[in-house]
Amino acid sequence: MKESINYINNLLKKDDIVVLGCSGGPDSMALLYLLLNYRKNVNNIYIVVAHVNHNVRRESDNELIFLKEYCEKNNVAFESMKIEKYSDDNFHNEARVIRYKFFEEVVKKYNANYLMTAHHGDDLMETILMRIVRGSTLSGYSGFSMMVDQGDYKIVRPLVFTTKDEVLQYDIKNNIPYVVDDSNFKDKYTRNRYRKNVLPFLKTEDKNVHQKFLKYSNTLSMYDSYIDKQMHKVIKDVYSGKRLNISKFKELDLIFQNKIIYYILQEYYHDDLLLINDQHVDLIRNLIYSKKANSLVYLPNNVKVIKSYNELTISVDFDLTADYEIEISDYVHLPNGKNIERIFEQDKNDNNYCRLNSSDICLPLYVRTRKSGDKMMVKNMKGSKKLKDIFIDSKIPLLQRDLWPIVVDSLGNIVWVCGIKKSKFDIPKSKKCDIILRYY
Repeated sequence: MKESINYINNLLKKDDIVVLGCSGGPDSMALLYLLLNYRKNVNNIYIVVAHVNHNVRRESDNELIFLKEYCEKNNVAFESMKIEKYSDDNFHNEARVIRYKFFEEVVKKYNANYLMTAHHGDDLMETILMRIVRGSTLSGYSGFSMMVDQGDYKIVRPLVFTTKDEVLQYDIKNNIPYVVDDSNFKDKYTRNRYRKNVLPFLKTEDKNVHQKFLKYSNTLSMYDSYIDKQMHKVIKDVYSGKRLNISKFKELDLIFQNKIIYYILQEYYHDDLLLINDQHVDLIRNLIYSKKANSLVYLPNNVKVIKSYNELTISVDFDLTADYEIEISDYVHLPNGKNIERIFEQDKNDNNYCRLNSSDICLPLYVRTRKSGDKMMVKNMKGSKKLKDIFIDSKIPLLQRDLWPIVVDSLGNIVWVCGIKKSKFDIPKSKKCDIILRYY
């Protein structure tokens, strides 16, 4: 913790106002303890704890009470909010957006200099590894920054020099109380699987591997910042009035092309940009370089990318009579208002779930509208059956059939008619599979 303590001592000065995003867990309580020590032994600062009750566990209300009482005991201002309901289908992303919006409100209320969060070195490693596997931008591959200048205040993560184990040892040594969120140990969450299976191996290779990841993060951030500045010098020549000039775009280096695509998508996704990965960027690039004069692709959250001769435009309004074909990654929001999500475990076995083995099919998977002559090899049935007859048997109204999601592999084999019928490729629940899709 020494580096984190030195960082705080060099950063803060007398009468600074610091808002701390605090869950009550071991990491944020350790950081709160560091700030209390600074206030007591170095300089007087004003500390505000901002707590978000995510309202998804029975213990949440008690954790809020615990933290509020701790703050009262230590003369620390306390602000909290409770998320009453979630509207987005990506719980973690929506919770993050709500959380930081609340933190910013508290920062403005107190006119704070800093917003601090307790992200540590292990968090940075997990984030970088997940982004590498999922696909991201140069900025995304860097994980997160130790300091982000927001203009009126700075977001700071002082524990990034420190591992999770060091934080826990510091808590024990100083008798720092904290609460434990059991969901942090469940394998159904991607981050937890990295935490449990990947990080221990890396640490056996080098106990200071988190420092290597921090250097990697800083290096990528430095290069990304430079490229970003250069991109802004050329973008005005290819993108204006929300229209992309395709011929001029093609003249640019690949690195600027990808930068510009992400820049444009930022206008439509804002804090939801985590929904976008390099597969979506490839879809847009393929659209741009397609020989078709007029074409389109769909992206998450009802975003439609349209190519019309030498122009590319993006909109968020679906044409409900149009055909669509969308590559399936982790999550797809469909034109009919439903969703397809890749999950890692499930107890149900109805037609809203599909279990597949990648060895039986050709990846990637796509979800599309029906085509003339579509047939599917139905599970537990000899031969194939026309999709038209499947719709008739299931009493699907004519108006719904044109938008109904059909999942196919890269060879065009129908593997699932979402919510209606499974194909011969579906794996029984009693057997192992490596792809599980949910339709809801």
